[in-house]
Amino acid sequence: MRTGGAARAIGSSIPTHCQPYEASRRRGSAPLNEKHVELDYEGGMAFAAAMSSGHTFRFDDRPSNTGASPVETVLAALAACSAMDVVAIALKKRQKISRYIVHVTATQRDEYPQVFPRIDVVHEVEGAGVSEAAIRRCIELSALKYCPVSAMLSAGATEIHHRYELRNTGARPFEAEGEAAVTGPCRRPDVVA
Repeated sequence: MRTGGAARAIGSSIPTHCQPYEASRRRGSAPLNEKHVELDYEGGMAFAAAMSSGHTFRFDDRPSNTGASPVETVLAALAACSAMDVVAIALKKRQKISRYIVHVTATQRDEYPQVFPRIDVVHEVEGAGVSEAAIRRCIELSALKYCPVSAMLSAGATEIHHRYELRNTGARPFEAEGEAAVTGPCRRPDVVA
């Protein structure tokens, strides 16, 4: 249930890219890819989110610290979304990954709204026979084509640097690192058009 604010009439006051969604809500049907979250207030600054997938998640602020902060979950969502893409693409490229960690670092600006002007995502990949070119391409495809979390952040005020650190542990071991892609800020017209 919505509370507060004035109700909007369907039409020119709603951005063009939102109008099909609003029209489907009026008819009582939702798009197949629509997601739902219900947030319940638990007191203090604590909230429990119930996702349409059936999972729950707890949010809280720093002083009481009984759950994750909303902005931390944005970074976790970016890491998870990109990692799932990278692993799926790497498997298709027959890359044998034995260890994979994604590190995400960002600093909020001091002014409100306290957005992340820059996010650094570092994919730490290890495996026998992993190829630098293949892993770089997996990260590029995630950053530039597949990851919706990255696309949404890049369409706004955030610049995202997608880097990798690779360790091949095979017969000819080597280490490599580099930047696979830079996305944003406001550089994703395919998302908002």
